Amino acid sequence: MDLAVFRRKARDWLEARTDPRAEVASGPDDVSIFHDLPFEEERALIRRAMAWHQEKFDAGYGAIGWPQEYGGAGLGPEYEDAFAEEEARREVPAGHELFRVTVHLIAPTLRIAGPDGFVRRFLRAEQMCVQLFSEPGAGSDLAGLATRAVRDGDDWLVTGQKVWSSGAQFADWGLLIARTDPDVPKHTGMTAFLVPMDAEGVTVRPLRQMSGGASFNEVFLDGVRVADALRVGDVGQGWKVALTALGFERKISGGESRVGGGWRQLLPLARRLGRLDDPVVRQLLAEVYINECLAKVGAPRDVDSGPAGSLRKLHWVNEMAAAGRAAEALLGAGLAADTGERGTFSWTAHVLGAPGYRIAGGSDEIQRNIIAERLLGLPGEPRADRDRPWRELPR
Repeated sequence: MDLAVFRRKARDWLEARTDPRAEVASGPDDVSIFHDLPFEEERALIRRAMAWHQEKFDAGYGAIGWPQEYGGAGLGPEYEDAFAEEEARREVPAGHELFRVTVHLIAPTLRIAGPDGFVRRFLRAEQMCVQLFSEPGAGSDLAGLATRAVRDGDDWLVTGQKVWSSGAQFADWGLLIARTDPDVPKHTGMTAFLVPMDAEGVTVRPLRQMSGGASFNEVFLDGVRVADALRVGDVGQGWKVALTALGFERKISGGESRVGGGWRQLLPLARRLGRLDDPVVRQLLAEVYINECLAKVGAPRDVDSGPAGSLRKLHWVNEMAAAGRAAEALLGAGLAADTGERGTFSWTAHVLGAPGYRIAGGSDEIQRNIIAERLLGLPGEPRADRDRPWRELPR
């Protein structure tokens, strides 16, 4: 289909179902990075996002770049960008991290690694799936994880603990990485599984964060029985599955996963406060604007989920930090006191939440290592644990 024709049809479809997006002056002023909602309200938000995505999917707009065999449209990234631009002009249900993880990370990972039967249900957002990767003793060093999966006939018995599992309290499934062979080097002894979150032995405990919400969770697995049919990829290939999912996560950073506030909220705030002539404020606003423009320019160049995604992830984190610095300069003490004036204290949720993405999806330090070693070809850091069995590593 001609791109202009596609855009016109998409615009007509959206206009028949949604209202124009409200301008900042009259619209909502939520610039939070992580949700701070009661359980039922957050669950309702996720369900609205799922229902809207299913409506788009059934109309051919929910998986524009996917092959038709999965329900996609089989079109190029320029068509995805065109629809995203048109959708951004409309009032549509808010997204959620669990939704983005399910549709944009887990579904494409399963398309590569299997099992194939779950791809469409996650791609269409019929069910939600959480990442069960990080552990209390294995964050940036994910390959050091200690959750064990032991073979028991046609099943596996899984015991261990995961943490920072965003949206686990609302998820139907979890993509779990567990250690299946402790006698080989850490990167080669892991296997991936899909775990039903309502299985016996699974306990989810929300963690309260400093921004007020409980987006993250710790998940305990106590002898959870998982069928081998739910294994993702081959035995011992869990690290490859994890890297695939993390690659997709970095690829969408700042795109589908855009959160918090930015130029669209900061410019009217500066104008309302009479600070547009302040040279410091102008410089900070310019930094925010330039960062957002660079993100738009760079997005069409992201054609795969390889190491270049680390560049985009770092840029996105810096973009959020720049918006926070501008808000701090504009509001000063207004960030710390809720006076009831709209568009002021709400920025506290952005400032407190932004540092979290310096860790999520791999810390800034990990991203810089990837860029240095895999893009620039610089020598890798010395790794004394490369060839040692996981069982022998100090913990």
